[in-house]
Amino acid sequence: MVTLKDIAKECNVSFSTVSKALQGSSEISSETIKIIQEKAREMGYHPNIAARTLRTNRTNDIGVIFEDKTGSGFQHQYFAKIISGLQQAAQEHNFDVTFTGPGTNSTYDYYKHIMGKNFDGIVILSADFTRPDLQQLIKSGIPTATLDYSYDAKHISILSDNKQGMSELTRFVIQNGHKKIAMIYGEDTLVTKERKACFLQILQENNIKVPKEYLVQGRYHDPKSSAQATLQLLSLPEPPTCIFFPDDYSALGGIQEINKKGLKIGKDISIVGYDGIMLTSMLLPPLTTFEQDGIEIGKQMASLLIKSIEEKSLQTISPLTISGRMLKGGTVANLNLSR
Repeated sequence: MVTLKDIAKECNVSFSTVSKALQGSSEISSETIKIIQEKAREMGYHPNIAARTLRTNRTNDIGVIFEDKTGSGFQHQYFAKIISGLQQAAQEHNFDVTFTGPGTNSTYDYYKHIMGKNFDGIVILSADFTRPDLQQLIKSGIPTATLDYSYDAKHISILSDNKQGMSELTRFVIQNGHKKIAMIYGEDTLVTKERKACFLQILQENNIKVPKEYLVQGRYHDPKSSAQATLQLLSLPEPPTCIFFPDDYSALGGIQEINKKGLKIGKDISIVGYDGIMLTSMLLPPLTTFEQDGIEIGKQMASLLIKSIEEKSLQTISPLTISGRMLKGGTVANLNLSR
């Protein structure tokens, strides 16, 4: 069995240097880390997890909470990108990632379960952040990182720039001459409130009124609810010229209903999505949407959480907002040209 001493001998460095390099410590130069880690792989080194845990009082394991009410799991491309970025950054620091959640267990207690697992830190990607057991977990002092939700300044919070996304999309639609603009929004979450408020504010700034029937609640990542909402909007005496969907995947249900009506998207009716998934970029025409930088979000969550774990202190941390980019696609008609 290859040991740290064996690697140290081969690299002509000290035992402590090897230990720090394998942990990706900032005390060691990136060049030295690369040389030592490559030598460790070449020699077939595998860390003794039990020994490391006893020595450092750490498991080097991050628990990830990901509740998925739609049942799409890792097929949800936006969350799949975040998880990929999370795993990449964790591996670079020699941390493992373990997923945990209630599944179909209605009596599941996050606090009891996670404290028993001895994770070094927790990432909360999707959940009811107000659950008493999650609140208890946060107050326990274990390092945590949350997505699009901020508990307080002592915990890491990574936010996708929802204001940027909704602002750019709404302004783009208005610039193309639309005044009858509807919105199908998701569940009552912080993200939904932020996007909806931004949407309405920009319309108000441009003196565009939004009838209450133009605002319809659906669900994220649920084509069925978006299909029903689209049919409801298209059946109005004065239907909208443009429909905003909660996300790209849910927009697929709306697209199906629009096609059934014999309407041409990007000409007879305009639509806008959110997320920037690969699937809708391959449609004809490609969906106009806002691409969230899931990979960078995941990397930042892992990196900041691991830093908090290694420093063994909860410092005041401002929420970190990650920007994205608008993809113009071809699903928004330019009504200015028809005047």
